[in-house]
Amino acid sequence: MADQEEDFSSLPLPDRFTHKNWKVRKQGYEDAAKTFETTPDESDPAFRPFILDSGLWKGAVADSNVAAQQEGINALCAFLKFGGQEACRRSRSVTITPIVEKGLVSTRAATKQSALEALLLYIELDKSDPIIDDLLPSLSNKQPKLIAATLSALTAIFHAYGIKIVDPKPVLKALPKVFGHADKNVRAEAQNLAVELYRWLREAMKTLFWNELKPVQQQDLEKLFEAVKQEPAPKQERLLRSQQAVEAVSPNAQADGEAEAEAEEEQPGEIDAFDLAEPVDVLSKVPADFQESMASSKWKDRKDALDALFAVVNTDRIKDGHYEDIISALAKSMKDANIAVVTVAANCIECLAKGLRHGFAKYRSRAMPPIMERLKEKKQSVADALGAALDAIFASTGLSECLEDILEFLKHKNPQVKSETLKFLIRCLKNTREAPSKPEVKLISEAATKLLTESVEVIRAGGAEVLGTVMKIMGERAMGPYLDGLDDIRKTKIKELCDAAEVKAKDKPKPVAPPPKAAPPPAQKKAATKKPAPAAKKAPAPPSVYASTPQEKASPPKAPTIKGIPSKLSAPKPLQPPSKPSLQAPKKISGPGGAAPTASLNSPRRNITPQSADEASSPAPTSKLNQRGLAGRPLGRPTPSSFSASTTSTSEPAAPSGITSAERLELEDLRADKERLVRTNEDLRTTTSRLTSQIHELQNQNAQLIEDHTRDVLSIKAKETQLVRARSDAEAAESQVGRLGRELERLKREVKRAETERTSTSGSSGDIYHDRRNGDGTAAAERPAPQQQQRVNSSASLRSNDNGRTTTTTGRSYISSPSEEKENGVVDSRDGEKMVPSRNRSPVKAAATGMGAAQQHQTVTTTGRKDISGEGGESWKRAAEVTSQLKARIELMKAKQGLSKR
Repeated sequence: MADQEEDFSSLPLPDRFTHKNWKVRKQGYEDAAKTFETTPDESDPAFRPFILDSGLWKGAVADSNVAAQQEGINALCAFLKFGGQEACRRSRSVTITPIVEKGLVSTRAATKQSALEALLLYIELDKSDPIIDDLLPSLSNKQPKLIAATLSALTAIFHAYGIKIVDPKPVLKALPKVFGHADKNVRAEAQNLAVELYRWLREAMKTLFWNELKPVQQQDLEKLFEAVKQEPAPKQERLLRSQQAVEAVSPNAQADGEAEAEAEEEQPGEIDAFDLAEPVDVLSKVPADFQESMASSKWKDRKDALDALFAVVNTDRIKDGHYEDIISALAKSMKDANIAVVTVAANCIECLAKGLRHGFAKYRSRAMPPIMERLKEKKQSVADALGAALDAIFASTGLSECLEDILEFLKHKNPQVKSETLKFLIRCLKNTREAPSKPEVKLISEAATKLLTESVEVIRAGGAEVLGTVMKIMGERAMGPYLDGLDDIRKTKIKELCDAAEVKAKDKPKPVAPPPKAAPPPAQKKAATKKPAPAAKKAPAPPSVYASTPQEKASPPKAPTIKGIPSKLSAPKPLQPPSKPSLQAPKKISGPGGAAPTASLNSPRRNITPQSADEASSPAPTSKLNQRGLAGRPLGRPTPSSFSASTTSTSEPAAPSGITSAERLELEDLRADKERLVRTNEDLRTTTSRLTSQIHELQNQNAQLIEDHTRDVLSIKAKETQLVRARSDAEAAESQVGRLGRELERLKREVKRAETERTSTSGSSGDIYHDRRNGDGTAAAERPAPQQQQRVNSSASLRSNDNGRTTTTTGRSYISSPSEEKENGVVDSRDGEKMVPSRNRSPVKAAATGMGAAQQHQTVTTTGRKDISGEGGESWKRAAEVTSQLKARIELMKAKQGLSKR
C-alpha cells in the first residue's frame, strides 16, 4: 500500500486530477493547492499545465466524491488567488456551471463556502459580466434548491462588490419570475436579493420589476425596505484586484484621504432610474399627423396632438434621434394663445429633456428662450409647468450653457419674467454640482447687484438670494469685492441667506490646491540637506529656491552659480548650512577678480563643473568674505590647499545622495508615460463596458423582436384557422341553400303534377256524382256523409289480400300517384301532409285535419275475397269511397296552392 501511494504521489498533478481512484484525486487536489501557494509569482511554471488544459478544473469542481470535490474547489480557489488574471480567464468558461450545479448545492457547508469564494475570486480578478451571465440561466432550472442557491450567491456578490462593479439590470429583469415560484425557499431568497439591491439602488430599482409583482408581494417588500431605509449608505466591502493595486501604489496618506472624501461625497447620491431604464424609441410612436394637427386653427386639435405626444414621451429614458421638428413645434406652441396648449407643450419638453438628458443639449437654444419669454404668464399652474421644463433643460445641460439666456432675461422689462427668471437662476445655483468660474461669478454678481435697486420687492429679495447662494458656493472672500458698495443692512441680509442656502457644488478654489504639489521636489532636497555627509554638495539646491523664486523647477542645477548674486543682496543666504557658502566662496571671489563676474552672470550653467578653475583666486576672496559677517564663517573650515580635494570629495557622494538632472527628466518622462498608460487603460475599460452594455441592449432588442415575430406568426396562424373555418361554414351554407332550392323545385313540380291529376280526374268524377242517388231522388253529393270524408290513419293503411286477411301498409312515399293507390286497393290520406310540413300547414288543411280527427282510427277494410260478379251495391260503395277520397285530395291541393302563393 505504501509503495502504491508513493507511486501515486510521483505522478504529475494533471494525471492525478484525472485518476480513477478518488483518494488519488483528493491528494492531488491538496498537493496542487500547496504548490500554488508556494509559487513566487503568476508566471510560475506550476500554473502552465492547468492554464493550457482548463478542462482539468471542470472535473475537479464536479468530482463525484464529496470529499474530493471539496478539495478540488479549494485547489481552484488557490489557483485563482495565485494564478492571476490569466488563470481566471482561461478556466472561467468551464467551471462556473459546475460550481453552481455541484458546489453551491452541496450538502457540505465548507464546499458551499469554497464555491462562493471561487465565484467572488472570478469577479475580483477580471469583471462580473461573464459570471452573472452564467448564473442567470440557473434561475430557470427545475430544481428549487439550485435556484435558491443561485439567488443566495447573487446576494453575496452584490453585498461584496456593489452595483458599480456588478450590473444590476439583468438580475432585476429576472426577479419577477423567481418571485412567482412555487417553492417558498426560492421566494425567500428572492426577497433577500431584492432587499440587498434596494440597499444600493433605493427607489430606482422599482422602475424595472415592481409593476410585475403581486400586491401582496409588494406589501411584504415594502415592510422589508422600511428597515433598510434607516441604514447608512452601503460601501463596497471587497475590492477588485485592480483596485487593490491602485491602493498599494498610492504614494502617501493624503491621496487616500482625498479618495475617501470623494467617496463619501459620491455615496449619498441615489442611483438614478435613468441609468437602469431601457431607451424607448419615441419617434416611431409619434402620431403621423402630429405636424398637421399642430398647424390646425382649432386649439382643441392642437391640444389633442400634444396630449398624444405627451403619452408617448412620458417615459424614463428616450432613445436619441432627430427631434428637431418636434422641438420646433413645441417651441412654437409657447406662443399659443390657449394656456392649456402651453401647459401640455411645456410638459412634453420636460419629458423630452429628462428622457434624453445630455442628448437634449443640442436643442436647448431652440426650446429655452420661448419658455422664458412665456414666463410672463401669471397663472400658477402654467408657471409651474414652465419652471419644471426649465429645470429639466438645466439638468440636461448645465449652468454655463444656460447662464447667457438667464442673464439676458434678467434685463427683461416685464417684472413677472424677471421674478421667474431669478427663481430659475437660484434653483440652478443650488442644484449645480460644478461651481461657476470666476468670469461667471462676476457676471452673476453684477446682474444680481443691479437687481437690488429694483422697485419690486420680490425682485430685490431674489437678487439678494442670488448673491447669498453664490457666496455659499464661492466663499465670503471671493464675494468681498462685489459686496463693497452695499450698505450694512443688505450685507447682513445676504449673509443670512448665505447661511440658509443649501448647495451641491464644490468650491473650486479649494480643489485648485493641488498645484502646490510641485513643491515636494524642493522639500525632498531640503530633507536631503539635513544629512550630515552629503550636505556639502546638496547645499546649492536650497539657496536656488529662495534666490530664484520666480524661476522654474529647472533652476536647481543653476544654483551653484546663481547663489553668488543673491548672497550680496540678501542676508538670509548665510543661514544655510556651513557647507553651502564654501561652494559660493570661490565664485564670489572670481567676481571682483576682473572679467570673471560678467562671465559667471552671462553663463551660470557653465560655471557648475569648472570649480577647480576658480580655486586659483581663492586666497584673495577669503579676506573679502570674512568681512561679510556670517558669510565668512563657512570659509574657515576648509583650507585653501585642500579646497580642490574637498570639491572632488563632495562630488562623489552626489551619486548616492541624489539624482542628476538627466535622470530626473527621465523619471518625469516615465511618470508621464505611466499616467498616460493609466488613462489609456481607463478609457479602454470605459469603452469596453460601454460596448458591453450596448451588446446587452442589442441582445435584449433582438429577443424582443423575436418575441414579437413569434407572436405575429401565432396571430397569423390563428387568423388563417378562423378563415378556414369561415370558408367551411360558407360552403356548408351554400350547400344548404342549394339543397333547399332543389327541394323547393321538387315541391313546385309535385304541385303542378297534382293539379294536372286533379283536372284529369274532375271529369270522370262528375258521372259518379250524377249516378249516385238516394232513394228519395236527391243526389248523394248534396248530402255529405261522414263515411265519405273518412281519412286513413297517417301511420298505416289496411290492405286486403287474397286470403281475406287484413294487412297494414306503412312507409309509403308521397311520390306514389292516386292511380297506383287505386289499383293496389289502398287509400292514404297522409299524402298531402307529407308534401307540406306540419308547421306550415294552411287553414284549409287544418280544417281538413279537424274533420279527419273526429273519425281518426277508422280504417277502410275489405273483408273476404271479392266476388267478380259483385252486386251493384258493392260497386256503389266503392265509387262513394273514391269520390270522398278525391274531394279530400282536392282540398289538399287547394291548400298547397295557397301555400305556394304565399
